[in-house]
Amino acid sequence: MSVDAALAWVDDRHDQLLARFSELLRIPSVSTDPAFAADVQRCADWLVGDLQRIGFANCQAIATAGHPVVYGEWLKAGPNAPTILVYAHYDVQPVEPLELWETPPFEPRLEDGKLYARGSIDDKCGAFANLIAFEALLETTGTLPVNIKVVFEGEEETGSPAMEPFVREHKALLAADLMLICDGGSEPDQPLMFYTARGIIGAEVKVTGPSHDLHSGLVGGAVQNPIHVVSTIIAALHDQIGRIQIPGFYADVQTPSETEQGLMAAQEQEFFEMLKSQTGRDKFWANDLGSLVARTTALPTCDVNGVWGGYQGAGSKTIIPAEAGFKVTMRLVADQDPHAILEAFSQFAQSFASETAEVVVTKGPTSYPVNLLYDGPVIEALQAAFEATWGKPATLYRQGGSVPIMGMFQRELGMNLATLGFGTGENGHAPNEYLLVDEFFRGVATAIHFYTNMGQQSA
Repeated sequence: MSVDAALAWVDDRHDQLLARFSELLRIPSVSTDPAFAADVQRCADWLVGDLQRIGFANCQAIATAGHPVVYGEWLKAGPNAPTILVYAHYDVQPVEPLELWETPPFEPRLEDGKLYARGSIDDKCGAFANLIAFEALLETTGTLPVNIKVVFEGEEETGSPAMEPFVREHKALLAADLMLICDGGSEPDQPLMFYTARGIIGAEVKVTGPSHDLHSGLVGGAVQNPIHVVSTIIAALHDQIGRIQIPGFYADVQTPSETEQGLMAAQEQEFFEMLKSQTGRDKFWANDLGSLVARTTALPTCDVNGVWGGYQGAGSKTIIPAEAGFKVTMRLVADQDPHAILEAFSQFAQSFASETAEVVVTKGPTSYPVNLLYDGPVIEALQAAFEATWGKPATLYRQGGSVPIMGMFQRELGMNLATLGFGTGENGHAPNEYLLVDEFFRGVATAIHFYTNMGQQSA
C-alpha cells in the first residue's frame, strides 16, 4: 500500500515535478570551464535546498579542492534497516558546438515526450529522480523504508580529481551498507544493469635518436631511426594470437565465476551483432583468447591510440627524424593493479632503449577496475522492482569501458556497489540531449519499489 500511495503521489504531480526538474536543468553547471564555477556552486546550493525541503538532515555543499559535493541524510529507519549511499552527479558537459542545438541547451524544451536540455540524461536525472522517490515516500508514509545518504558530485565530467581526497577525508560520513550508482540508463524497451567496469591506464612513449632531423642519404645505415624503434616496441606488445606480451600482465586477472560465464554466453550473439554494426566487419581478432564478450569485457587490453614521427606532409622528405613516439592505453580487469601494470609497461618499453636510441615513458592517469553486485539480495530487490515497473528483469552485462569513480569508491569505502540509472534517452555529451519522460517516471517508480523492497528484506 505504501508503494501504491507513493506511485499515485508521483502520477498526480507529473507537470509540477517536470517544472521543478526544469529549474535544475536551467542551471549551467558546466564543471570543465572555470567561467561556470559560480553556476556549479548555485546548482549545488539548489540541491541542498531541495534535500532540506523534503526533510533530509545534515544537508550541505561540502567544499573540495574542485567543485562542491552535495550531501544529505535521512537516518530514521532504524539500526536494523540498511543504509544506502546514493550517488549521482549534477555537473554537465560543455554545450559546444552551440550552433547544432535546435533550442538553447539550458532552456528545457518538452516535445513529443522528450525533455531536451543539457544534463537531462547525464546526469541531473539521477539526482532528481531520487529526490522525487524520497519525497513521494515521505509525503505518503511519513518515513523511508531504509536509511539514505546522498552524495551528488560536481566534477564527474572533469574526471573527478577532487573526489578521492574527499572520500578519504569523509569515510565516516559516507559509511553505508550499499552504494547505489545512479548514472547511466536503460534502453526504452529493456532495463539494463552493468556489473563490471574495466580500469584504465595510459602512457606516452617517446624515442629520441639524433639531436635533430638528418639527411637520410648522408647518415642512413649508420644512425638508428626512432620510428623503427617505435615500430619494434609496438610490434612486440602482442604475439600472433593477440596475447599481450608485457611480463606479468595476466598474473592477477580474475576468472569470471560460473554464474558470470553463463551471463556472458547468453549475450555472445548480441555482442557479435553489436561489433558487426560498429565495425562493418564480421570477422574479429584474437579469437583464441576467448569469446567476444570475454575479449571485450572480461579480459584486459592494450591499444596504441596514436603514433607520431617524421614527415607527414605531401610528397616525400628524405629524413631520419630526431624523435618519434606513440600513445597507449590499457583496459584492466579485476584483480589487476593499474600502478603495477603501468610500471611493468614502462620497464617493457624502456627495455628497447640502446646506445643509439633513448626511450622515455610518461605515465598517465590510472583507475581501478570494479566489480559490482550481480546476484544476492540487493540484485533480487532491484530485479523485483524492474519486474513491477517494466514487466521484465534488467539485463545484467559486463561493461568494457571504464568508470574511474566506481573503482575509487569501492577501494576507499570497501562496500558493495549496484547500479540504477535513470537516463534513458539520447545525445548525452552531444547537442540536443534529451530524456524520454515516460521512461524517466518509470525509473522513479522503479526506485520507489527498490527502496521499499530493501526495507522489507530487513523487516
